[in-house]
Amino acid sequence: MKSIVALQALVTPWPDGLEPSDAELDAIEWEMPLIQAEVDLLDAEIASLDRAPAELDERRIRRARRKVLAARRMLTNQAIASLPGGAA
Repeated sequence: MKSIVALQALVTPWPDGLEPSDAELDAIEWEMPLIQAEVDLLDAEIASLDRAPAELDERRIRRARRKVLAARRMLTNQAIASLPGGAA
């Protein structure tokens, strides 16, 4: 009987470059309020998929949409303020 053996090493080394850089991690952290708001909106929309949305579901979705818009506005204002020359 022939044994079948993998030709590669048992543990494949993790290639460099696949880990996020510090700048990428900082960008993710900076966008985290928007990411969380979008997750909340998605949760609200998923909760109402299998049935007709009740008034409370509609309120939750509207609240989540407003939260997403507020987070986008906040990030946009921060980005503009951080540009050279500040807000124009």
